[in-house]
Amino acid sequence: MQRVLVAGATGYLGRHLVAELKKRGAWVRAIARPGKTVPAADEVFLAEATQREALAGACDGIDTVFSSLGITRQTDRVTYEAVDYGANHNVLQEAERAGVSRFGFVSVVSPELFGGNPMVDARERFVSELVASELTATIVRATGFFSDLEEVFGMARQGAVYLFDAGMHRMNPIHGTDLAAAMLDLAEAGRLEVNVGGPDILTYREIGELAFTALGRSPKIRTVPCWLSGAALGLVKPFSRHWHAVGTFMRTATTHDIVGECHGTHHLQQHFEQLAKQGQK
Repeated sequence: MQRVLVAGATGYLGRHLVAELKKRGAWVRAIARPGKTVPAADEVFLAEATQREALAGACDGIDTVFSSLGITRQTDRVTYEAVDYGANHNVLQEAERAGVSRFGFVSVVSPELFGGNPMVDARERFVSELVASELTATIVRATGFFSDLEEVFGMARQGAVYLFDAGMHRMNPIHGTDLAAAMLDLAEAGRLEVNVGGPDILTYREIGELAFTALGRSPKIRTVPCWLSGAALGLVKPFSRHWHAVGTFMRTATTHDIVGECHGTHHLQQHFEQLAKQGQK
C-alpha cells in the first residue's frame, strides 16, 4: 500500500488530495497545524511547518509527499517567504532525510508573467529547489481554483462584477477534486511540469455572465482600466504588502490568457448554480 504525506491538508486542495488518495487505496498521513483536524486521513501529524524542528519524523515511512502549503488567508503577520517557500523547504528537507522517493507540488501557470510578485517568487524559489533535489518531482501548475472564482460570484450577488481591462482574456479554472486527481495521475506518470486546468476555457467576462445566469439575473459587468487599477494598488502597498501582492497577481492573471491542459469533469456553471441554491436556503 502506498504511504503518502499531504502537507497543507486542511486547505482547499489539500482536503481534496486526502480524499482522492483514500479513494485510490493509499494510506495517508496529513500535516495539520495544532488545533486542526483531518478526519479522512489515517494519521494526523500536528506541526507548524514553518518550524523545521516541529517536522521531525513527519516523513518517516512515507513513499510520496504532496504539498499544497501556501498562504491562503492574507495577513501581515506572516510572509510568503516564510510559508510558500520556507514551510515547503522544511518539508522537503525532512522528506530527503527520511528517504522519500517522490514529491508533488502545486504552483502557478506562466510564472514569468508575475516576476517580482512575492507570492509567486517564493513558490518558484521552492520549485527550483525541488527540481534540483534527488527526489522525483512533479510540479502541477494550476490555472486557478473554482474557490478563487467564488469572489466573482460574490460580486454578482452584490449586483455587479468588476473586471480588470475588458475581461476578454481566457482561463480554464479547475475544481479541487479534478486537480487532485490530475496531480496524482501526473505524478504516477512521472511528468515533471504540467499546466493544468479544468474542462471549460472561458473569458473572464463569460465567467461573470455565468455567475449572473446562476442567480437568474441579467449580467451587469463593469471594467476597470489597467492604469486606474495600477494607481489603486500603489495606494494599497504602503498599508498591506500582502493585499498589494494579491491585487497585482489578480490583475496580471486576468489580463493574460492562463490556460492549461484540460482535465476533469466539474463545470464552473454547475458550481455557481450550487452556490446560488445554497444562498436560497
